[in-house]
Amino acid sequence: MVSARGIHKRFANNVVLRGIDLDVARGEVVCLLGPSGSGKSTLLRCVNNLERPDQGTVRVNNELIGAREAGNRLVLLSDAAASKQRTKIGMVFQSFNLFPNLSVIDNVTLGPVRAKGVKRKEADAYGRSLLEQVDLAGRESAFPRQLSGGQQQRVAIARALAMRPEVMLFDEPTSALDPELVGEVLAVMRDLAVEGMTMIVVTHELGFAREVADRVVVLAEGRLLESGSPADVLDHPQHTKTREFLRRMN
Repeated sequence: MVSARGIHKRFANNVVLRGIDLDVARGEVVCLLGPSGSGKSTLLRCVNNLERPDQGTVRVNNELIGAREAGNRLVLLSDAAASKQRTKIGMVFQSFNLFPNLSVIDNVTLGPVRAKGVKRKEADAYGRSLLEQVDLAGRESAFPRQLSGGQQQRVAIARALAMRPEVMLFDEPTSALDPELVGEVLAVMRDLAVEGMTMIVVTHELGFAREVADRVVVLAEGRLLESGSPADVLDHPQHTKTREFLRRMN
């Protein structure tokens, strides 16, 4: 479903990604782990072209993201074409990014109606079913300020799902939440995994990675250190930097 090849990215003199290769199969859940500054979030943003890689390519469901092939070279897509591609890739951020002046249901349905031309009635019906799925039935008319952080993040997940994405990206979705609210968001993500959604999750929740991930990938200093099953990587890390990171997390 996702194939990243040779991804390099730098910001001014700061080299963030150094030739990352990553494949994610359809229906697979991959958790990206690693210390702050290791490039996890930047890699995620390169997958949906919120950041353009300096080198390398990303394909989602065999479609080249952010560029088109012209003979032996790549030509960058226009912003409009790139935005259209992005509708196929759901993303949930650390901060909820909900529109404070819109109700919950309007936050969820705005994307399908505006970006994909879905009829309002159809978008509304699907949006309400998604809110029920994330355990927010009955809160359709509420505004973000009336919800807890965990509830707002679940609205953000429903909003991303409303676009019917082929893959879901999560960038530390629980890091802005109070500890008692983390579980309700992780529960929704577990349900998505059970349903077969392809997911790439940047997280520091090692328990979630152990329970839900099919594969754990560890990054440090912009390089992929190791990749394997949660049991292999979390219990028997091969790289010194992985062991140091896990020691700090435990």
